[in-house]
Amino acid sequence: MDYIKYLRNMVGTSKVILVSAGVFVFDQYDRVLLHQRSDNGYWGIPGGFMELGESIEDTARREVFEETGITLRHLRLFKIYSGPHWDQVLDNGDELSGVIAIFTCGDFSGVLKLNEESLNACFFPLAALPQNLFPIQRQMFQDLLLYKHIL
Repeated sequence: MDYIKYLRNMVGTSKVILVSAGVFVFDQYDRVLLHQRSDNGYWGIPGGFMELGESIEDTARREVFEETGITLRHLRLFKIYSGPHWDQVLDNGDELSGVIAIFTCGDFSGVLKLNEESLNACFFPLAALPQNLFPIQRQMFQDLLLYKHIL
């Protein structure tokens, strides 16, 4: 069942709280996995919205697998983002107040393969990220770089 479609059928474009998960997946060279979104061409970490009956970890694993073909094992919570700064109005007019759980993971298997949500997927060094990062994720990357710097 697509929870968001179900919810939107009841409330239209009114603002709703939506929970999502994303993952900074690192390979053995400490490069981060990014995918280029097919809906807008931006690069970002794989992730997406929670469905009914899922844990937030299940959401993170499902979304990464759907968008990149990678199967995640151990996840570590990085940070939760919420509050007015994370409110959005989507291109279709839907309003949302986001609660976004971001994880890190270096324990995965599989090979990169794309679906209709991704134009491309590859690992990037943190010092050489693409210029066209997904705008809502820019703060997350800044936090990650700060975190990596203090380790």
